[in-house]
Amino acid sequence: METSNDLKNKADNFNPQKNEGPVAAAIEEYTSRIPSDVYLWAALGSMAVSATLKVMRKDEEALFVGQWAPSFLLLGVYNKLVKQLGKDKYSS
Repeated sequence: METSNDLKNKADNFNPQKNEGPVAAAIEEYTSRIPSDVYLWAALGSMAVSATLKVMRKDEEALFVGQWAPSFLLLGVYNKLVKQLGKDKYSS
């Protein structure tokens, strides 16, 4: 039976070059093309639509749409990180 140290050593040596997988590389390629403002406006738009639905007394729909804002903001942060730290920055 493997110990926790054996499993840790295997995990540490699994990808020593720290290369991105093909899916992550493709996502970085496409998301780096999208302006970061798009995600901010999408988050603000979802909040506005949520507030409008709440005023119209459509509470379930308002909650559903309002929960999109954090996801859009998180995607915006990912977008910014890809642009600043992505693989394209170091390749020449």
